Amino acid sequence: MSRTQFPNKVPQPMPGNVRGALQKRKLMDAYLDRPAYQKDEYLKGVAQAAGPAAKQKRLDQMLEELEKGNVFKGEPWTPPEKPATKS
Repeated sequence: MSRTQFPNKVPQPMPGNVRGALQKRKLMDAYLDRPAYQKDEYLKGVAQAAGPAAKQKRLDQMLEELEKGNVFKGEPWTPPEKPATKS
């Protein structure tokens, strides 16, 4: 099956301003630790916002939620437990 049959499965590209904001606030690891659906939703939300002010507002929300770590799109979210490392 081709990706065109499932357009929502195509990963959303990360714009430079989002990458820069994540790096500036040292949140890239927090972003990368999120599940794929959350990363995609964050990027789609920023990309689909109407106008620069709305895009910035959604980016700011994403950054704040990544800093808190237990929120996704304004709702409580519990990150999955990381597997124990072998000693």
